[in-house]
Amino acid sequence: MAFGKLYTCEGNPRSTAIQAVALANNIELEIVNEDPKVGVSKEYLSTNPLGKIPAFVGADGFVLSECIAIAIYITSQNEKTTLLGKTKQDYATILKWMSYFNAEVLPSLGSWFQPLQGRIPYNKKSVEEAQAKALKVVSVIEAHLANNTYLAGERITLADLFGTALISRGFQYFFDKAWRAEYPNVTRWYETVYNQPIYTNVAGKLNFIDEPTLKNVAPKKVETAPKAPKAAAKPKAKAVEEDDEEPVVEVPKAKHACESLAKPTVPIDEWKRQYSNLDTPVALKWFWENYNPEDYSLWAVDYKYNDELTQVFMTSNLIGGFFTRLEASRKYIFGCASVYGTANDSVIKGAFVIRGQDAFPCFDVAPDYESYQFTKLDASKPEDREFVNEQWTWEKPVVVNGKEYPWADGKVFK
Repeated sequence: MAFGKLYTCEGNPRSTAIQAVALANNIELEIVNEDPKVGVSKEYLSTNPLGKIPAFVGADGFVLSECIAIAIYITSQNEKTTLLGKTKQDYATILKWMSYFNAEVLPSLGSWFQPLQGRIPYNKKSVEEAQAKALKVVSVIEAHLANNTYLAGERITLADLFGTALISRGFQYFFDKAWRAEYPNVTRWYETVYNQPIYTNVAGKLNFIDEPTLKNVAPKKVETAPKAPKAAAKPKAKAVEEDDEEPVVEVPKAKHACESLAKPTVPIDEWKRQYSNLDTPVALKWFWENYNPEDYSLWAVDYKYNDELTQVFMTSNLIGGFFTRLEASRKYIFGCASVYGTANDSVIKGAFVIRGQDAFPCFDVAPDYESYQFTKLDASKPEDREFVNEQWTWEKPVVVNGKEYPWADGKVFK
């Protein structure tokens, strides 16, 4: 059972550290997509009337808004964590820097890039002023890091993870090769923190830009259809802040591609209950007796970059991160993926059953799905059935390129 629900949207920087810490501590969060830029649901507004993201609702009913509070709450679930410091002074310093990045860094960057994206009205002078303010704010961090490896103390804390996520917009749009040479301390710190497994398992691979991807020119106007006659005035919607203020527009969520499929003869949730409540051999017998290849398809999943895998626990976290990013397809997928082998000599393999006959609609919701190879299986072939059984029981080793790898660790997506 999930520890709780995290309401956020893809790429939201204020949620990255929360997801990173949860994954590292094996805290399962159900990710619920709510994007203020396109509109949030009525259900979410009943939880958070301001419509801001992120927000957290625990399995026990505990509701929490404000990203710093959520990040600290999730981190504190691990009583042995070092991410919150050792002393009260450490903790206060961590809060100081988290507040600084949330109140100064991200808003100033937002005032810089949002006009260039057409999200708020463009004015060249205003953009120049926003740029100057953002660089002044970042200069404070540059000066601090001239004599400090990390923001608070000599080891990574929650402040570093949180700050890296919030300043990432700058590295995404503006902080090119020339800028990085001018701000070597921030660049060194950002690269160091970003490349920690606890962060990359959620954020993906670090990419630097050679030139700014946004420049101080007016964004192209999008042609719109002629306006319809004005209807009766309605009460104004409340403003929402994501990176900056954005209006709440209540619109229905986009439907998943699998929703258009015909209703299956046996719901996938019934199989998930069988797997959860019965001994695995008994559950597998039920699965093969009820599996309908017209409703579902079976897929072998292989990681493409096994030569880059190092520690087993880090590889297991990599699988966990992939599963977290599959959240939007949870209603249509069941599967297991495992680490086989030992440190610096391991592979990832898995088997999934999905709704429909095409893997793409189910797996492309995860940004890193291209790191995996998907091979369709044939349930009429004994060898394919046996492969699925082995992947879902975790009892046998696998052979890859003639070499046998023992099972080391695995995760279930259900």
